[in-house]
Amino acid sequence: MSDVTGDLAAVSEAKGGSDAARISEVKAWLTSQFEAVGKEVPNFEYTHRSITHLYNLATASQAKSQAATIVANDFRLKASEYRAQAARIREILESAGMSQESLPSNVVSSAQVLANVANLLNIRDTELSSFLVAMGDISLRKTGVEEKRAKAQKESNALLDYTRKAIQRLTYLKKILAQLEDDVVPCESQMENWKTNLEVMAVKEEQYIQQYKKYEMLLNRVGYTPKISHRELVEMAEHRKELDKMTKPVLDTLRSYQDLPPDKALAALAIEDKKRQFTAAEKYLEEVLQSALETNDE
Repeated sequence: MSDVTGDLAAVSEAKGGSDAARISEVKAWLTSQFEAVGKEVPNFEYTHRSITHLYNLATASQAKSQAATIVANDFRLKASEYRAQAARIREILESAGMSQESLPSNVVSSAQVLANVANLLNIRDTELSSFLVAMGDISLRKTGVEEKRAKAQKESNALLDYTRKAIQRLTYLKKILAQLEDDVVPCESQMENWKTNLEVMAVKEEQYIQQYKKYEMLLNRVGYTPKISHRELVEMAEHRKELDKMTKPVLDTLRSYQDLPPDKALAALAIEDKKRQFTAAEKYLEEVLQSALETNDE
């Protein structure tokens, strides 16, 4: 106990005068509590935190003890009043010849049952109005309990319905899962087939790309451009037909030279004349082609 006092004094000096009052209250409370059970206060470290906690416990304990004392005193006062009232009623009944010893056993039993019912209904007298009020209160409580029970039953039925639906849904999902598991092997084989086909298609795509590039280079080499349309090709074909018509007489004349006379000088002059005509026709053909290409570029 001296160690406890020393620790308390040290904490008191450290925290100041405000903590000194708390420390003294805690000391008195601990001493009273442990002396009540015949024990000494154990030794432990006193800190500001422990003192605060013990002070709060002491304050709460004292408040509850004071409240309990007030309630106990009230109950004792009521008990003495009830005993005095019971003695007065007993004297009145004995003076009227209605003491418990003089009453029949069935009357005593009925009175005891009536008293038990009154205690059960928590009423202080046996007036009919008090019993009616108590019965009405019990009826209201019963109605409230029945309403709560009906509500709980309704909620239980709703939960049961949800549970049934959840079980059905779970069964359906398990069935779907089993079907999916059965379809795994066929789907895997189909996926492998698709994978093989994709690889083949990738190879074919690469080949087609190479061929496309090759043809594109060929078209560029021959002077093809994307601007040349089908209509322009048709127009160029028509121009070619016209040129063929223009060059046909020249070709016929050249073929007739096969029957030239043996005069070499006349034959040479005729050949030079036809060459000039042929050169003029080729020049005209080139001009027509050039004009068609320029029109296409525009």
